[in-house]
Amino acid sequence: MNSTRHITRRTLGRSDLEVPAIGLGTMTFGQQVDEATAHAIMDEAFDAGIDFLDAAEMYPVPARAQTFGETERIVGSWLARKPRESVIIASKVAGPARGMPWIRGGPLSLGDADIREAIEGSLRRLRTDYIDLYQIHWPARNVPMFGHYEYDPAAERECASLRSQLESLSRLVDEGKVRHVGVSNETPWGLMSCLRLADEGLPRVVSIQNAYHLLNRTFDMGLSEVCSREQVSLLAYSPLGFGHLSGKYVDHADAPGRITEFPQFGQRYFKENVAPASRAYAELARSNGLTPAQLALAFCYRRRTVASTLIGVTSGEQLRENIGAWSVTLNDELLASIDALHLRYTNPAP
Repeated sequence: MNSTRHITRRTLGRSDLEVPAIGLGTMTFGQQVDEATAHAIMDEAFDAGIDFLDAAEMYPVPARAQTFGETERIVGSWLARKPRESVIIASKVAGPARGMPWIRGGPLSLGDADIREAIEGSLRRLRTDYIDLYQIHWPARNVPMFGHYEYDPAAERECASLRSQLESLSRLVDEGKVRHVGVSNETPWGLMSCLRLADEGLPRVVSIQNAYHLLNRTFDMGLSEVCSREQVSLLAYSPLGFGHLSGKYVDHADAPGRITEFPQFGQRYFKENVAPASRAYAELARSNGLTPAQLALAFCYRRRTVASTLIGVTSGEQLRENIGAWSVTLNDELLASIDALHLRYTNPAP
């Protein structure tokens, strides 16, 4: 048995779904990573005990009409070689109002027909008859997200209610096409609204997938309390802050990577304090005998609020480095230094 099988497993919310503390994000598959390499990455991750894969109908990222659905197709071609029950598959239905007309004509509401069409497409591409965790990728309503941080009531728009979305998901659960329901890029108001509706008999959200890393700890301000009191699990995405927390842009601002290859997609990482904060965390890591990536990942892996950290890689080498960070323990002094930097550079990439 591979020595990395010691990765802790944790239960999502109040469900019976148990996932490893490290999950594999797949949004690079079909864009930066070809099918053969993606299969090799998934094989190696699976052998290491990472049997939790997170996808989405809109992947790969950046979203383009030419590559729409490629990630799920690649995951599906790999999944076809495995016993279905041995792998935990998560996927997401794309929300509206993001300028992607190739996804169901660019819906503006995320209504029942949209959710139904989305799940059928995902099941077909993934070559499965059910998805273990099906998530709303982002809220249908007006909320600040993806680099925006202030709610603007003047931007309100017509959209499907959370009640109607959960009713649609409830039907999919009843049909056996979805095992568990989650949300992503959600707010405290949205999550509490979902939980209130669950008390009325609709599916209970077991997880919330939000950005969480050293450059963005906004989750800790309100969502952390909600999730702790209501037993909802955080799936932390982008633990390396779009590559900034790996230290590579500290050393070379034009280093190859997602932020230089797709600058229009990483708008939250062009804010003023991202570069100095990244440099400070990199210096802290190196002064303590760690790589910047080890510091950032170890922070997420053992964070009380995080159930599973979703890593995204483009090579086996990156995968092994990320998994290797599981063995890193941050002592109290180092954690205090991290918090001091957080107070100096508070959430520069919300």
